[in-house]
Amino acid sequence: MLTNAFKVTSTSNNKIQIKVLPGHFATSHSHINYYLDMTRLKVGQREAKEVASTMAQDYQYNKPVDSIICMDGCHTIGAYLAEQLSDAGVMSMNAHQSIYIIEPEFDPNGQMIFRDNIQPMVRGKNIVLLLASATTGKTIARSLECIEYYGGIIQGISAIFSAANAINDIPIHSIFHTEDFTSYQSYSHHDCPFCQSGQKIDAIVNNFGYSQL
Repeated sequence: MLTNAFKVTSTSNNKIQIKVLPGHFATSHSHINYYLDMTRLKVGQREAKEVASTMAQDYQYNKPVDSIICMDGCHTIGAYLAEQLSDAGVMSMNAHQSIYIIEPEFDPNGQMIFRDNIQPMVRGKNIVLLLASATTGKTIARSLECIEYYGGIIQGISAIFSAANAINDIPIHSIFHTEDFTSYQSYSHHDCPFCQSGQKIDAIVNNFGYSQL
């Protein structure tokens, strides 16, 4: 399936490349014409460290960070990001003077929750929300709502790729943007021109990977 894939290099760090595959793909919220394969960036030691180093530049001078909430399997990046921020002297305001790297849980209804033992790492803490990608912004909006519910203080949002520049007036810091990919498009399920022209879906995709149809 990946035979026609190509690579795009980040304009902010030439050591970071993302694999791109053109086609007709369905996510949980939209249909897109490019699948962005971030696997190596999330799980490769060298790649994840480069991603974290680039993301750290958005926080290392003026923002306290207590917890990094990792979505989409971004734990390796989150760990390196915490290390980068600590080495840069970014303050943790919690009693342990340590940056927590945590993830939410999802109940059977898809509601994002934090268990009792994790909640103290969110309540009253300065939070960075870390994601692999954001296309429609719905995942970020749901995450912000959950963090606010549990008393977290959002200091920033970071993503490997984002189609939006901000949500709820909070900037989204991303390494890749839609401008990095020629003719990147995202459509609602009902307005997808590929579906309207009868073009079959190539794969179901999410931030963990893809499944061919």
